[in-house]
Amino acid sequence: MVARSVSVAAREGTTRELLEATRDRIAQAVEDEKTPARDLAALTKRLMETVREIEAIDAREAEAGNGEEVADGKFSAEAV
Repeated sequence: MVARSVSVAAREGTTRELLEATRDRIAQAVEDEKTPARDLAALTKRLMETVREIEAIDAREAEAGNGEEVADGKFSAEAV
């Protein structure tokens, strides 16, 4: 995985790549001692939201990538 800047990821990357770049940039701001304390709560909240968005993309891709075909069983009107 190649780290991208937010602007490059926004212009050239996928949604996931943009989210990853955003996550990394927010994490840098959270760790930066020069970030005002008043901004930390909002940054941390946005960081967690971004991580959840990435996890949701991963879950959708895993589900779609499963690709297993399931054979239909015999239909039984009595079972309905």
